[in-house]
Amino acid sequence: MQFKKVSIGVAAMLTLSTAAACSSSKSGGSGNGNNSSGGAAASGVPNPSKQPKSKIKAVSMSGDCAAYGKYGKYSGKKVTIYTSITNPELQYHVDAIKQFEKCTGISVQYQGTKDFEGTIKTKVQGGNAPDIGLFPQPGLLQTFAQSGSLKPASDALTKEAEQNWVSSWVGYGSVDGVFFGAPLGANLKSLIWYSPKYFKQYNYSVPTSWADLKKLSDKMVADGHKPWCVGIESGQATGWPLTDWMEEVMLRMYGPSVYDQWQKHQIPFNDPKVLNVLKEVGSIVKNPKYVNAGIGDVKSIATTAFQKGGLPIESGKCMLHAQANFYAANWDKGTKVAQDGDVFAFYEPTMSDKFGKVAEVGGEFVGAFSDRAEVEAVQLFLASGEWATAKAKLNAAAHTSGWATANKQVDKSVFVDPIDKLSVDILTDPAATARFDASDVMPAVVGTGTFWTQMTQWILGKVSDQQALDNIEKSWPK
Repeated sequence: MQFKKVSIGVAAMLTLSTAAACSSSKSGGSGNGNNSSGGAAASGVPNPSKQPKSKIKAVSMSGDCAAYGKYGKYSGKKVTIYTSITNPELQYHVDAIKQFEKCTGISVQYQGTKDFEGTIKTKVQGGNAPDIGLFPQPGLLQTFAQSGSLKPASDALTKEAEQNWVSSWVGYGSVDGVFFGAPLGANLKSLIWYSPKYFKQYNYSVPTSWADLKKLSDKMVADGHKPWCVGIESGQATGWPLTDWMEEVMLRMYGPSVYDQWQKHQIPFNDPKVLNVLKEVGSIVKNPKYVNAGIGDVKSIATTAFQKGGLPIESGKCMLHAQANFYAANWDKGTKVAQDGDVFAFYEPTMSDKFGKVAEVGGEFVGAFSDRAEVEAVQLFLASGEWATAKAKLNAAAHTSGWATANKQVDKSVFVDPIDKLSVDILTDPAATARFDASDVMPAVVGTGTFWTQMTQWILGKVSDQQALDNIEKSWPK
């Protein structure tokens, strides 16, 4: 889920070998192999012969617009963008495209909503589709592509994407060898937040293995602390942070290959391996000695907003909180995020050396419901390193954090937040081993449906481990 840091030393060791997306009806994720180049997706890497020719006619521009001539001139044209991103973050997207608007003559009109997944379907079915959708799950993009609603990307946009991202990210936006949408933002999920200040006070060290993480948790308990704080309440999306816990442990316990099988339903959701993963997750989040630090008991996890789940770290009431890089935006004003600050994060350690360093990632994808030249021009700009750099500069100038990208052409020097810098370094590492958020890859009825709801019932103690998995398995589309 896209809502849904590694200490520098650990981060330096982390290499991501991202596999390509599978062609599921939910969000694009991991692929078929575990090769460092990313591997071909089940949906297929783009076949150039299937991509339509570009409609853009480049023009000569000068001055501040010199770099924008390649996008063409479209005086008086309008392009609408529909997104799940809302203010204040949406304003940075609006501002990042202003120079493009000035030089090309295109008026880009954004509309953000928290109910993107539901309302985009209504808009399309009602004949009121936007020109462009920013899809928070690539599988949702794939669903619209398979229905014929989305327009295939042009050959120029496909080439731009292939230059700017490792092949896995391009695979996420592809269906049956046809490329539909380039990535936009990205996030790194395999992080555990902590307080360097309190770690120093209590003489704790950042763990580098899963066994050490459990030992550290036990030491914290012995010292009189409840180490972990967790919050999964998120309105209709309540439960999603626990699906991230499942995905992280699946990657670490069984590796990318089994993760792929699970995500694509090549093994059932109630397979013994999945049960083992859930039991391991439960050994932390359902352990009354471990949770819910500074908040309540185990059941309080279900009613604690995910945005507030990690906040007890600031006061030393909690020691550990698993959340993505974007959680940085939730710390209270004045909180120093740094390796020697009030809060920081470390890479969620691996369980063995068998699979190397693994990480879970997420992101948005840009799909078009129209194929006019000006729409293609906007897509092309959003896929560029120039847009990513402009967006990052705006976030840096506003001293906001939690935004990253996997675009290899971004100017990394403009990232000033230490967590953002770290995330971008990892996300753009071409020597990749990562997997996309599995719940964003699975069919929507499961990934953003029963997986969320059953994990919520599970943490409340209303279903057993086996019952939760059996119920999810029953919901998988035949």
